Amino acid sequence: MWVLIILSVLLTFFIFILNNPLLRLLGANGQLLLLGEEYISTIALGAGLQMIGTGLVPFIRNHGGSFYAMFSMIVGFVTNIILDYLFVWVFDQGVSGAALATIIGQGVTMLIALIYLLHKRQFTLKIPFSKIGKVSWSIIKIGIAPFGLAMTPNISLIIINRFSVLYGGEKSIATYACIAYIICIIYLILQGVGDGSQPLISQYYGERDFDKLKNIRKLAYGFSMFLSVLACIVMYVTRDRLGILFGASNEVNTEIAKIIPIFLISVPFVAVNRITTASFYATEKSTFSYILTFIEPLFMLVLMFLLPPLFGGQIMIWWSTVFARILSALQAVFLKQCVDRQEMSV
Repeated sequence: MWVLIILSVLLTFFIFILNNPLLRLLGANGQLLLLGEEYISTIALGAGLQMIGTGLVPFIRNHGGSFYAMFSMIVGFVTNIILDYLFVWVFDQGVSGAALATIIGQGVTMLIALIYLLHKRQFTLKIPFSKIGKVSWSIIKIGIAPFGLAMTPNISLIIINRFSVLYGGEKSIATYACIAYIICIIYLILQGVGDGSQPLISQYYGERDFDKLKNIRKLAYGFSMFLSVLACIVMYVTRDRLGILFGASNEVNTEIAKIIPIFLISVPFVAVNRITTASFYATEKSTFSYILTFIEPLFMLVLMFLLPPLFGGQIMIWWSTVFARILSALQAVFLKQCVDRQEMSV
């Protein structure tokens, strides 16, 4: 809790101050930059609600309250949706209204989570000073991997936008902005499978029951692959209308319909990577989880330096992301086999 509180204060300060440079780093300029600054300045002030609300949900899940954790998140995003409509369409508050709706929605999730922890007597801010460093380091060491999984789409966004400025311009940036939202929905579903399997994998690892551990992991792989294929089919069938759903112009919507099948190719490979990474940080294989978390943007960066100049400009920006995710999945399979061999020898 103290780590969450301290980081919330730091992020509120730094994001509010560095609002403009961060947006420029993401490739924003002109009207997009002005709207982004308006949105982020509001979001930054509510960073504490978002961070603590998001951070408390795993506490609940790992205490056996998975249904309540789901309930708290559903109430939060339903609140967000309702307030989005009221603030943006009814009260005409624009992007600042949308940001305010997001903050309040996360605040509702935080409040419900706090009620659960207080009721279960699992909430405390007391910790001996002598243990702060050791406990904080153990949290951070394991948390780097799931943090990286959440950050990787944003790192990828920065890389893709910076290269798209060179080859495709604002139209390509607008196209990927919508595609990133669409694909992110699938990635979050896959992340949910990984996060849902993590407590059970951790439990069986602690009990040294490797048969049950492998069964849970196989179930997670199978379910994530099923969901990824199902999501790809839905996205492909509805590709002509996806851009319109996210408010894109007809021109950008046409481009999205043409480009999104390329990105869908990589989704099953992302499923493999997400489950393997979750399995690693659930079983004290932190180094392997770091590798899988951060190797994808590294592959992407290298491929974007090499492929677009040689084989076709902007189209190879899109394919570079797919190839990077395929290579990351192959790396995940290799590391998993190494770990399986070690466990069998033990």
